[in-house]
Amino acid sequence: MASTGLQLLGLVLAVLGWAFGVLVCAAPLWRVSAFVGGELVIAQMLWEGLWMSCLSQTTGHIQCKTYDSTLALPTSAQVARSLSVLSLLLCVLALVLGVAGAKCTHCMGDGNQAPKARLGRVAGLLFIVAGLAYLTPICWTAYTVIRDFYDQNVAAPLKRELGPALYLGWGASVLLLVGGALLHVGSSAPGGRALPVFGGAAKKSSRPGTAGELKQPDKSFV
Repeated sequence: MASTGLQLLGLVLAVLGWAFGVLVCAAPLWRVSAFVGGELVIAQMLWEGLWMSCLSQTTGHIQCKTYDSTLALPTSAQVARSLSVLSLLLCVLALVLGVAGAKCTHCMGDGNQAPKARLGRVAGLLFIVAGLAYLTPICWTAYTVIRDFYDQNVAAPLKRELGPALYLGWGASVLLLVGGALLHVGSSAPGGRALPVFGGAAKKSSRPGTAGELKQPDKSFV
């Protein structure tokens, strides 16, 4: 039977992962300036995200500007945008299906447990796909940042470090994957219909036979 506790836990974790994913997608903290030189005084720091870049100064003043053209961005940034938005939209669809397929809800009536279980399993799979889709741009961005950091041909002012949004993105992806797995496992189809046939029916059929076998010897002696 479907486990209500696993379903609720999976939905809660998946919703948390979706909320963190929205924050990561909007935050301009995917890549931050790397200071690899011998400078002791840092006047400003550059933050870069999927949609905008921000310049933070030591005085506390922050200036943010959205990218002028989407087509002018690198291909990796465009793919990261597409996968992140697709992942968040899949989470919304999975959340609707997960709530409708949860055992504790009455969206489809109390008697339709099999269709509700199917909806829960589909929602779990969608959360898992969304987690993998969100994990891809996070890992690719981290790879490019680390590769450019250790590349001697890249100038020092152009080097970047891993921003805090990437770490939060890894956490959001893990929450989506774990929540989807728990929701899928907790939405097992209802079963247990064939047990009375092999138990009670077999005993009922065996009793008349044994009674008949016991009566036949009595009739033969009479």
